[in-house]
Amino acid sequence: MLKIAYHPIYAHPLPEGHRFPMLKYELIPAQLLHEGTITEANIFAPDALPEKDIVATHDKDYWLALKNLTLPYKEQRRIGFPLDAQLVEREIRIAQGTIDCTAFAKEFGVAFNVAGGTHHAGSNWGEGFCLLNDQAIAANYLLNNNLAKRILIIDLDVHQGNGTAQIFANEPSVFTFSMHGDKNFPFRKEQSDLDIALADETGDEEFLSKLSEALKFVFEKHKPDFVFYLSGVDVLASDKLGKLSLSKNACKQRDQLVFEACIKNQVPVQVSMGGGYSEDIKIIVDAHCNTFRVARDLYS
Repeated sequence: MLKIAYHPIYAHPLPEGHRFPMLKYELIPAQLLHEGTITEANIFAPDALPEKDIVATHDKDYWLALKNLTLPYKEQRRIGFPLDAQLVEREIRIAQGTIDCTAFAKEFGVAFNVAGGTHHAGSNWGEGFCLLNDQAIAANYLLNNNLAKRILIIDLDVHQGNGTAQIFANEPSVFTFSMHGDKNFPFRKEQSDLDIALADETGDEEFLSKLSEALKFVFEKHKPDFVFYLSGVDVLASDKLGKLSLSKNACKQRDQLVFEACIKNQVPVQVSMGGGYSEDIKIIVDAHCNTFRVARDLYS
């Protein structure tokens, strides 16, 4: 059974005119329910994440500044929106949802968080709409509780997973793989275990070919027993911030390649949705929903 983390706070409204499309987090499960891809039984609402699991990944002083809403204005600007209590609660529920998904992935092969993929948050900073790094927190949760020994993080959002790379720079149990736009945010990149930087306007054939080769390499090299997948749809040609030229069908094929690699290697996978900034919200939602549809077909 597909299990999907969703909480109404995921769609917490931001100041009017803000470009981050929070509405998609409400529309994705609504569309999946409408078309019959899932039922209400597939959806669960995560609780708030315990503080001990936050500070196992993030610097305690940084976390307290978030919690107490005392983060300096300059650091809030780096995140990209004004800090408030609901945004902090949103982040900790997203992170708990990703942790919860790891157990469901072990049971059913795959599990989803409708939000998450907050890969720009480093150990002591937030950036690019990311306050806490949900997949890094969940990876450390698995390691610290002896629930996994070798973790692979596959980040196919158009932006490099710089926060994830920084957090696990000295952790051999976690292999970080980021395939992203070379001349795109963040402009100061961190070093993942494997970075594949793509030129502007990279299209379907080149993207899928490089991904296929990379997946074979990372599974053979690291031999993971758990996978985290960040499935951002800002790789689409229609995306305002992406600079790549993927079709929606190629984005769907990308998801299929990842899931097929996990199935072939008998490794459970947790999926967080990441970015998507096309002008038409319907394109964003449909591309994200494709990730769920592919998983339903492959794991049913």
